[in-house]
Amino acid sequence: MRKNAGALTATERKRFVDAVLEVKRRGEYDEFVRTHVAYFAADGETQLRTAHMAPSFLPWHRRFLLDMENALRRVDASVTLPYWDWTRDRTATSVPWTKDLLGGNGRRSDQQVTTGPFAYATGNWTIKVGVTDGRYLTRDLGRAASPIQLPTKDDVSWALNDPVYDVQPWDSTVTRGFRNKLEGWGTGSGSASWHNHNRVHRWVGGAMLGAASVNDPVFWLHHAYLDMQWERWQQAHSSHRYLPAAPPGTGDAQHGRVVARHDKLPPWSDTPDQLENMSGVYRYE
Repeated sequence: MRKNAGALTATERKRFVDAVLEVKRRGEYDEFVRTHVAYFAADGETQLRTAHMAPSFLPWHRRFLLDMENALRRVDASVTLPYWDWTRDRTATSVPWTKDLLGGNGRRSDQQVTTGPFAYATGNWTIKVGVTDGRYLTRDLGRAASPIQLPTKDDVSWALNDPVYDVQPWDSTVTRGFRNKLEGWGTGSGSASWHNHNRVHRWVGGAMLGAASVNDPVFWLHHAYLDMQWERWQQAHSSHRYLPAAPPGTGDAQHGRVVARHDKLPPWSDTPDQLENMSGVYRYE
């Protein structure tokens, strides 16, 4: 059972935090960061895209979440991944930014998080994998210099109401299809082009801005909420499936660059088809 972070008891919060810290202490957490960095390929690259800007955005992260959840449960079998409903908990002081869960915002001078269990000063959360040399967790909740707002329920509904999972050319430029409306690559420039998933990453700021965004534990709560939206979309549009159903042909610009429904999803052997129904594995409260 995956619960809303706001509904966790004090004991559940502590057990979740303790499990995350132990996964970090064991060195497993940094491997999750490395994996996300390794599979963060953009449209402009000619390689296979799995984690972002592609139809497999949702199944890739679903499998990624399961790996993290299993790592947590090896530490404490009572722990599951909570989710952050950013359409409801929308301020820099609401859940999950409490001192007993993820800690608060970064300080103004250098965005360093100094409160909560993941503050650098605790000695338990040193950043070891990333695109900069910073060793401490950073956040800029709401972007003080250029404020933006978190997505709303209407923004999520805009994605959920699209009955088609994805459309050609299966990348960040598509303006139709549930996947990209949820992932959030829009037209234009600046903050107006960021929707749902992307806008949340930018609202949190700091470590959440790059490929090494996993360094902020809120990554898991954010993506658990997105995974729940995929489940809601599947329930609302039960006759629609993951697309593309078959790999793009040799004459297609996306040939060899996107994962079709029955293709393996690197770095795992699972296919999107196998990851569509998780009802026998977990459910959301």
